[in-house]
Amino acid sequence: MELLREYLPILIFLGIAVGLAVVIVVASLVVARQNPDSEKLSAYECGFEPFQDARKKFDVRFYLVAILFIIFDLEVAFLFPWAVSLGRLGLLGFWSMIVFLGVLTVGFIYEWRKGALEWE
Repeated sequence: MELLREYLPILIFLGIAVGLAVVIVVASLVVARQNPDSEKLSAYECGFEPFQDARKKFDVRFYLVAILFIIFDLEVAFLFPWAVSLGRLGLLGFWSMIVFLGVLTVGFIYEWRKGALEWE
């Protein structure tokens, strides 16, 4: 019973969150003017029907750019908390991040030499 009492604040929070979400959606349906037209109901936001199949193959360079973005986005995601807590990490934390950055730099140089960054 004590364990259930510890989860009570979380359940109350979830109940309030779900209730507030339902109230906001219902209020927007009641208050806002519902006037859909053919352009709003079309398949795309641009207002015209698609003229080709969307399942065609993409050039591999799009995927390479996406992978490079993810790699360097993760680098930044690791660098910020590391920089904030660098004083508590000491030399081991510092050199661990230097090794991590070195591996990323080697990967970046490899991609650069292979021509993955050239768009032609």
